[in-house]
Amino acid sequence: MAINGSQDNNKKIKIAILISGRGSNMKAIIEACEDQNFPAKVVLVLSNKDNAEGLEFAKTKQIPTAVIKHQDFKQNTDPRTAFDIAMDQEISKYGAELICLAGFMRLLSSYFVKKWQNRLINIHPSLLPDFKGANAVADALKAKANCSGCTVHYVVEEMDSGPIIEQARVKIKEDDNLEDLSNRILKFEHKIYPQAIKKICQNLINNDHS
Repeated sequence: MAINGSQDNNKKIKIAILISGRGSNMKAIIEACEDQNFPAKVVLVLSNKDNAEGLEFAKTKQIPTAVIKHQDFKQNTDPRTAFDIAMDQEISKYGAELICLAGFMRLLSSYFVKKWQNRLINIHPSLLPDFKGANAVADALKAKANCSGCTVHYVVEEMDSGPIIEQARVKIKEDDNLEDLSNRILKFEHKIYPQAIKKICQNLINNDHS
């Protein structure tokens, strides 16, 4: 059994992580990948902002980084698609097989989503399909919901609507404010994002072997 296990563990899916800021979920993914039995390897961290804090962490781990600024494409007829094409070209250089969005604050073009269909995932701070959009935690508090949580899902063209991979529930306390609830949800994000990646990568590896 040990021999078979070690053979299976030799294969690692190459992943690219897209960030715009501190990259706390990126850190959780990178740290999970440091386990030799984890079926993924981070080959690139890409940001649309050159001052994204997460880039520095990636560099300390000797992970290749890249910056492609979306502002540089404003003069194009279709700025969003032009930016996404540039990202796709950079990601492809590193042979990435799965893309993980980790606080990447850009809406992706139809071109990019279709190109990476079933290989593009995101994490969202709510129990989807509840509370889609950028203000999910605040919306849950405003609605006086009893619980919220986080969801790892495949990215499709409609925002926060792709098939769900993993979810975690977080109870909302009566005295919760935005910061408290956000921080509590974030802790669960750091747990379920690597779990979801592990599940996807194991499936990809198994399918390659079948």
